Amino acid sequence: MAGTLYLIATPIGNLEDITHRAIRLLGQVEIIACEDTRHTKKLLNHYGINTRTISYHEHNERERATELIERLKAGADVAVVSDAGTPGISDPGFRLARIAIDNEVQVVPVPGASALISALVASGLPTDEFFFGGFLPARAGARRARLAELRSLPATLIFYEGPHRIAATLKDALEILGQRQAVVARELTKMHEEIARGSLSELAAQFLSPESARGEMVLIIDRTVVPNDSAGSQSQASVSVLVTEFEAKGLDHRAALKKAARELGLSRDEAYRRLVSERKDS
Repeated sequence: MAGTLYLIATPIGNLEDITHRAIRLLGQVEIIACEDTRHTKKLLNHYGINTRTISYHEHNERERATELIERLKAGADVAVVSDAGTPGISDPGFRLARIAIDNEVQVVPVPGASALISALVASGLPTDEFFFGGFLPARAGARRARLAELRSLPATLIFYEGPHRIAATLKDALEILGQRQAVVARELTKMHEEIARGSLSELAAQFLSPESARGEMVLIIDRTVVPNDSAGSQSQASVSVLVTEFEAKGLDHRAALKKAARELGLSRDEAYRRLVSERKDS
């Protein structure tokens, strides 16, 4: 009979954040496929686990998956772990799981830590519907285009980000998505854990300094655009009012709408929806 492929979640920082089941299975399987064997060895040594490990990362995933499938078909039980969190979530694991399913090998998830879920539940932002976008593109143009695609999505947005790009990403998010409440959660479960909450403009200013932007980060952005401070307590009807004012000053409709959106901290799509609704109601 074929063996079983276990996808085992491991701690994202604090080594205590692992289940009894995960520890038992890591000690029972024939082999553990690791993103970084040296990193995983620290966890295994902490719990006295001596199971053999092999590397399984983005650069050898295709070849290693073939090897592991042969072992599974021969009856071996195999565990897959990433450096931190749940394998397959912005980490290797999907390809092997897909091939295992195609070869009628049982795939068993062993739940545990996940940075995106931990950050979301502590964020204070809506959790009823959310979209996880992994890592945004490194290049500014592609990153801004991706944010524009997600601008109208009626869900809390979640991304992973590195310290060297967080300032640029927050700036792009503010410009593309409009002023929204957001959270940057960094170094979760570790000694220097920080969950920073505020508007996108406030967080962009906070993480502008390299000293404040350290560690791996989760960026969470609310689905709702909020008025800029400069807009104060203007009502939604102010979209129509501002567009009319700007048109009276000589701007064409498109430019007037764009300027009104910027004044109120709205995305252009959201400003357009409000404008249509207001004029329909009036």
